[in-house]
Amino acid sequence: MDEGARATWPEWEQETVRRLEEGFPEAVVSASFQFGELTVVVAREAVREICAFLRNDPELRFDHLSDIAGVDYLKLDDGPHFGVVYHLYSLQTGRRLRLRVRIGEGELVPSVVSVWPAANFPEREVYDMFGVGFEGHPDLRRILMPDTWQGHPLRKDYPLTIEEVEFSFSVGKVKQQQREGY
Repeated sequence: MDEGARATWPEWEQETVRRLEEGFPEAVVSASFQFGELTVVVAREAVREICAFLRNDPELRFDHLSDIAGVDYLKLDDGPHFGVVYHLYSLQTGRRLRLRVRIGEGELVPSVVSVWPAANFPEREVYDMFGVGFEGHPDLRRILMPDTWQGHPLRKDYPLTIEEVEFSFSVGKVKQQQREGY
């Protein structure tokens, strides 16, 4: 990581990354501070342990999982196809942290339901919409789409179909209004 750029970050963000790098030296891939929010990219295998650390550390106390989002990076770069983004919040300090994991097709991400039970439905949504599996999830099944649905509709490689819509219900009214000068 660029130590020079990090020196310009607020002290708390620098300390958070330092603690993560000390506790998980092989797992912290990168960190950035943009738009007032710290983003840390971590290795897939360590995400559950890192989340537990962030929740339990008495100084950090990221006790609230705000959201989990899936990202399809198809053709964006040469990196893995998908990402999972965790938005964390500390009720004690009022700080936010974005934790990102990049994964390839078919790779599983460790579930964080054991860390934050509220991760249950967001992980199911990411699975349903992107096809990203969560290892150790207690009930990983579709949540938004019917069980019979084929594929995962938010993937960029999902086949799109078009059904032409004929707006014929008001054709007569439009032509009449045109004749009357409206």
